[in-house]
Amino acid sequence: MAVISIRFTDQRHHERLKVAAQRRGMAVSPLAEQLIEEGLRMQDHPRIVFREGPAGRRATVIGGPEVADVIGAIVGGDVADGERRSRAAELLALSPADVDAAMAYYADFTEEIDGELRSRQEEADALEARWRRAQALLGS
Repeated sequence: MAVISIRFTDQRHHERLKVAAQRRGMAVSPLAEQLIEEGLRMQDHPRIVFREGPAGRRATVIGGPEVADVIGAIVGGDVADGERRSRAAELLALSPADVDAAMAYYADFTEEIDGELRSRQEEADALEARWRRAQALLGS
């Protein structure tokens, strides 16, 4: 762990950070760390932003879906390798440049996105298993 001291040239920045941390039920330091990390990622990947959702903060294509959605559309299915990029763009109403941006982000943060995809699959599997058990109880 590294400890740094930040001096704000405008006290309002510090106040806004404290209010945001309180709103999220976080301490100031973890929120500052999260925002710095996200800012650095967005600087490296200009078409990617972070949005809050039911599953927490996720990397998303500006004005579009989560990066994991784009990657899921590219790596899954039975579309030929050479057509996956254009097919994902078509299915998700994205430009090829947006698909490329998601792929570039995925290249840098593969484990994170793979973890999101794994988590989604596990949840889907659990829901399907519960549905199958309910159907069995109904005699279907």
